[in-house]
Parts: sequence; structure tokens; C-alpha cells
Amino acid sequence: MNGSADARSSAGLWSLALGSIGVVYGDIGTSPLYALREAVVAASGPQHEQLTRATVLGVLSLILWALIVIVTLKYVLILLRADNNGEGGTLTLMALASRAVGRLGKAAGVVALLGIISASLFYGDAVITPALSVLSAVEGLDVATPAFHAFVVPLTVLILLLLFAFQSRGTAKVAALFGPITSLWFVAIAIPGLLRIAADPGVLWALDPVHGVAFLIHHGMVGFYTLGAVFLAVTGAEALYADLGHFGRLPIQVAWLGLVLPALAVNYLGQGALVFAHPAAIANPFFLLYPDWARIPMVVLATAATVIASQAVITGAYSLTSQAIQLGLLPRFEIRHTSAQQAGQIYMPRVNTLLLVGVLLLVALFRSSSALASAYGIAVSGTMVVTGLMAFVVIWRIWRWSPFAAAALMLPFVLIDVTFLSANLLKVVEGGWVPLALGCVVMLVMYTWRRGSKLLYDKTRRLETPLDDLVRMLERKPPQRVAGMAVFLTSDPTSAPTALLHSLKHYKVLHERNIILSVETTHTPRVEPSRRVRIEPVGSTFMRVLVRFGYMETPNIPRALAIARKLGLQFDIMATSFFLSRRALRRAPRSGMPRWQDRLFIMLARAANDATDYFQIPTDRVVEVGTQVTI
Repeated sequence: MNGSADARSSAGLWSLALGSIGVVYGDIGTSPLYALREAVVAASGPQHEQLTRATVLGVLSLILWALIVIVTLKYVLILLRADNNGEGGTLTLMALASRAVGRLGKAAGVVALLGIISASLFYGDAVITPALSVLSAVEGLDVATPAFHAFVVPLTVLILLLLFAFQSRGTAKVAALFGPITSLWFVAIAIPGLLRIAADPGVLWALDPVHGVAFLIHHGMVGFYTLGAVFLAVTGAEALYADLGHFGRLPIQVAWLGLVLPALAVNYLGQGALVFAHPAAIANPFFLLYPDWARIPMVVLATAATVIASQAVITGAYSLTSQAIQLGLLPRFEIRHTSAQQAGQIYMPRVNTLLLVGVLLLVALFRSSSALASAYGIAVSGTMVVTGLMAFVVIWRIWRWSPFAAAALMLPFVLIDVTFLSANLLKVVEGGWVPLALGCVVMLVMYTWRRGSKLLYDKTRRLETPLDDLVRMLERKPPQRVAGMAVFLTSDPTSAPTALLHSLKHYKVLHERNIILSVETTHTPRVEPSRRVRIEPVGSTFMRVLVRFGYMETPNIPRALAIARKLGLQFDIMATSFFLSRRALRRAPRSGMPRWQDRLFIMLARAANDATDYFQIPTDRVVEVGTQVTI
């Protein structure tokens, strides 16, 4: 029996490891298409006058040790242990750090700000990754034959249009192919690398970090600038942490150490050996590693791999947006579930459209992967800095390390990340402004929504009647009763909902049973069914019901109320009416925000998806009561 269980456990591990190769490592796995080329060009100058063996060895050494230190040590061995009930990612780390500092005033505000910055920068990465990855793959046609040069950009645009158009159908069916295709990709990039290393074993000296340090010392500012291109080799490392909940720590670690890291290292070394022998190959060392007959098939495989990498980033943007909505950082957007089996398979039309527009604009603006590479790296390196800072808080407060030990562990990584960020900031004028501008816009939206929501909550709370007082008054002088149950949604369970007050004012009736329902988003990714609902009687005909959802869950109020039956709640959806307040916002003469921020918040509120759809309440059971609120 034990042998059979071990076999099943081993089979499950390898299956998850294969799946993680397709979803987690698509972005970092396609970096060899452009990373070494851009780094060597940055180090040797536009005319390649400094293209020497020592230069290539130095750049190779920096790339390999960036993979070892940043990806292997920081993410694979340390951050994968900083999970929140098995989940990972930027906002998960923010939730952990927020829980760690509790309500420590400024500390809680700083953690929230770090989370907003990190999430905002992710969207810059989500726009650039599909554009750069697909463009760099299709450019292989130009290497195969210059006759395809004029078709590179149009074909890239066509592939991207098809990719984004396919999102509404869901990825559950094709996701099963991600692992095998990406695994084939890693094998295919390792083989020519091994052959080139066998022809020039001296390239293995790049494994000595002394070559990288010597390059930085001897090249001064040029070496520092080159770090911005070296960083291209580790973009995608955040996906290791973000997809922790989908595959688990061990499968991700096994996939990285067993296949991905060796394949990447061998391919980079092979490209270096090729440039040693043929300096002109720096024009596109990845595709020139292959013989003529293999280049077209590799273009096809590279395109498939980059589409998979882009798919992972796009679905990551959906997931991050959903989490941000739950954590109160963004207004409600429409979420469509594309799989009946997997709750995480979602599609968000507005996010998809915005990403597509951004990606196509980048392709039209830069038109080549070399030009677009200048815009890459800033968003990811900024996210890594923030991740390191929040990880310090988690290690100190939740792992209960001393602050000195936590700093000793994380400070070296933060310093390395800051160095890479500084190097990438040198590329702001060349295109780095794009992810920064996009990140600033998203950050402004998140900050405005969070601040405006708090001001609105505080204002409406001051104007509302305490629920307990209202219930006592209604029991002393009961109005006309009607059969059935009424559910009043509110964000403040201690105050009488506006919809209840307006219903009494206009209809002069009250249902036999009334529920004051509030929804709470926890700092955990998911909530167990036993902790989902809490019921508290308020008088003889009122109940206060608190429904909890994790920040990675999609709220479903009817399903939560059905769970409440086990707690004694008599719930029949066909005999229940849901009362919601629909607020029309107007700017107050005196506001807590500047005029422009008021207008932005009101615009976001109007664009928010309907609460009926968001909470998955049947539309024929909903009564909406309109109110006008100034902010």
C-alpha cells in the first residue's frame, strides 16, 4: 500500500512539475531569444568595437549568476516559503505583510503603498511581455531569409490579435499542451548549446563570478548600463512566486532545478561560444545557433513558446485584477468564469481590451525586439525591490526572526535588485518611460479608488442610523408585514442600510424576516466553508449576517446563504428579495480630495460593474434603491 501511495504521490509531483514548466517558466524561458544579444551589444557598443572574448565572458557570467542569485536563491529557495495558505504573488505578500503589521498606523499604510506600487508595475510587465516575446520569435523569420523582413510586424500583430481574441473561450483545453510544448522548447534550446560548448569548452569559465566582477570594474559606466540588459535574463522570475498556489512549492522547485535552469544556462553558454567563433553572429545568436534547415521549425516552436509565455502573463493580469478588486484597490469589473472545474479560470473583458490596445501600441511604436527591450526590465526590477521589502516584514513578523537576521537574509537581495533597477532607469528615455507611465496611471487609479472609498464610507457612516436603535423602534411600532425574506446588503453591519431606510420610507412595509448582510474580504486567499458565514440575531425579525470571502475567491452570496442553512438560517432563493443601494455620486463643495481626484473617483464608480452581477445574485430577485451622495 505504501509503495502504491508513493507511486501516486511521485506521479502527481511530476505531473505538477510538467504543468509548472508550461505556465510558470514561459516568460523566463523565452529570454534567450534576446537577453544575451542585448547585453553584449550594450557592453560592446553600437559598432561592436569592444566585442572581445573577455567582454562576452563577463556578460555571460553576469547572466548566469543573476539566474543563480535572484531566481534560485531569492525566489525558488526563500520566497516560495512565504506563502499565504499555499498562495503566492505580490498581493498575497502584501496581505501577509499587512496582517503582520496589523494596525500599526504608518507601517500598515506603507505596506499598502508597497502593494499598490508592486501591483501597478506588474501591468507594465503584462503589456510589454507579449509584445517583446512574440516579436522576438517572429524575427527569426528574418534570420531564416531576409525576404520575410517586411512581414515581421504584421505577422506579430496578427498572432497577438488571435491570442487576445481567444481569451474569452478560456484556456482550460489548451493549457494541457503548455507543459509538453514548453518542455520541448527547453530541450530544443539545450541541444545546440551543448554542441557549441563541446566545440569550445573554454566558455565554461563564465561560471566563475570573477569574470562578471572584473567586467563591471573595468567597464565602469558601460558595465553598469549593461546590467539593465543582463536583467532581461531574469524577467519572469515573479511568476515563480505568483503561481505558487497553482502547482505548489516542490513541483516548481523540481522543474527549475531539474530542467529549466540547466537548459537556460547551456543555451546562454552555447550562444557565447558561437559569438567567440563568429562575432557577426551577435546580430541574432539564438537562431544562428541552429543550422539552416532547423531555423523555420525553431521559429514555429519559439512562436508557440512566446504565445504560452504571453498567455501566462495575461491570465496573471486577470488574477491580479480580481485580487485587487477584493482588496478594495480597484472598482468591480466584470468577471466571467471560463471553466466549470477550475475556479481560477477567469476572463475579464475590460482588462483584456486594455491589454490588447497597450500591446499593439507598443509593437507599432517600437517595431523591433531590440528597440522594445529598452522598455523592458524597469517594471520587473521595481516589483522585485518591493517584493524584497515586503518579504523582510514577513520574515521578521510572521516567521519571527529577529530584525537583524531578517535584514541579513533579505538586504543583499534588495541591494542587488536596487542595483538592477538603477541600471534599468538609465533606459527611461529609450523606452523605459512606457512601463513607468503605465504603472503610474494604475497606481493613481488604485490610490484614488482606495482613498475615495474610505472617504465615502466615513461620510455615509456618519449619516446612517444605528441598526440596533432602528430595530428596537420597529419592534415597538411595527409597520405592515409582508411574507418572505429581505436581504439588505451593506458595508457597515452596525448601521441601518440606506436601502432599508428608503424601503420603509416609500413602501411603509417590512418583510417577515430581514437579513442585514455584509461581505468581508479576508487576508487569506480562501475561506473554509465552516468559517464562511456568521449569524447574529438582532431582535426577533432581524439577523446580522457576515459572509467572508478570501481575496482570491469570487463572491457568491446565494451560495454562501445556502451554506448558512446548516447554521439554522431558513433560506429559499425564490422567497427572498435582495435590496441594494445604487448610489449616484456628486462632488461636494468641500471635499477631502482635489477636484481632479474627485472626478476620477466618480468616473471609476460609474464604470464599476453592477453589484448584482459581481455578487452573482439572480437579477429577478433584486430591488435597487437609488440614492444621491456627495463626496
